[in-house]
Amino acid sequence: MVAAKRLICPPAALLEAGMGVRFDVQHQGQPAAAFVVRWQGQPRAYLNRCGHIPVELDYQAGQFFDWNNEYLICATHGALYDPASGVCLGGRCNGVGLIPLTVIEEPEGIFLLEDADTDSKDTP
Repeated sequence: MVAAKRLICPPAALLEAGMGVRFDVQHQGQPAAAFVVRWQGQPRAYLNRCGHIPVELDYQAGQFFDWNNEYLICATHGALYDPASGVCLGGRCNGVGLIPLTVIEEPEGIFLLEDADTDSKDTP
């Protein structure tokens, strides 16, 4: 099956370890919040859901990095995640990572790759 591309934002909207861009996806048949950030030069996208309990990570819209811009952080619980992989690094995520989404960068934008079965992206 060929994945469809959906524009999230222009490439210039994502600065290295800067503000993220929020967007919506379907996850397990339900609308869900998601976000994309730039880390190590690449766009990285995840469901906007803490591994501890399903609350959104950002304490201000688009603010996903900790104070040092090294880790993704849950503003509610302080759980830390690796921006490159979404893996839980510590805190109340109890070893449960973020759910990654597939994105690509092209000159005209950052795109979410969607297929008919978005549930296939449930594995962190």
